[in-house]
This record gives sequence, structure tokens and C-alpha cells, in this order.
Amino acid sequence: MWTYATSGMSLESDVEPIELHLFSRTESERHIELLTVVSHYHRTGILLNEGHTVNFGEPWVPGSTCNHGLLSRPYLDGPDLEYLDFGNTRVRFLWLIPITQAELAYKKQFGLQKLEQEFESQSLDYLNPARASAVRI
Repeated sequence: MWTYATSGMSLESDVEPIELHLFSRTESERHIELLTVVSHYHRTGILLNEGHTVNFGEPWVPGSTCNHGLLSRPYLDGPDLEYLDFGNTRVRFLWLIPITQAELAYKKQFGLQKLEQEFESQSLDYLNPARASAVRI
């Protein structure tokens, strides 16, 4: 498994500084591009945080069913890796999970917690870019 992460996505002056990471089964510059685009949106559009979604504008990788990203707590890493106190700044580390259009619609209709419960109950294969949607809407 490959892990890609942002560095410097947020500024010390941000009220809630965050950084993101993304997991992938394969090594690809596409993941670097994706995190760069999301970071740019965070800096120039809307400040992102847990529960927000971003539209990738295209499949996560060619042939992927996932074309959006969900900012989620880093459940795989445990709570000890969610926050880092850095001087006077507390940085939050969130997981960018590629999701399908149906999963986005489900989150909008039922909320983040219900979507994450569906992911957990189905043992979501978050590394599989061609995975079926975890929900039907």
C-alpha cells in the first residue's frame, strides 16, 4: 500500500489547520496531482475539514468508480495520529477517501456517520478504485 500526504496544505494562521493523506494500491503521480488540486481548493476556495467532500472532476484513477473524495478521520491509523501539536499550532490529519457518486448522495441524504457506518459494516475495500458503491440510493 502506498501513502500520499500533503505538507503545508494549511497555514499556522488557519483556525483549524489540516493535512490530508490518501492510500493507494499503486504508485502514481496521479495521487500527488489529486492532493495538490484538493490543497489548492482548500487555500483558494472553501476551507475544508472533516465530513467535507470534493469533486475530483474525473475518476480517481482511469477506470475508477470513485470521482469524489471524502475527508474523514484517520480510522485506520487510530486517534493518536489524528492530531499533532506543533509549537502553538494543533494540526489535524484527515484521510481523503475516494467515494462514488452514490456514496456522495447517501452522505448528503443521511449524513456522514451513516455513510461511515456503511463503510465499516461492509469492510470497504478503499484501495480498490473499481469497487462497487457501498450504498444504493
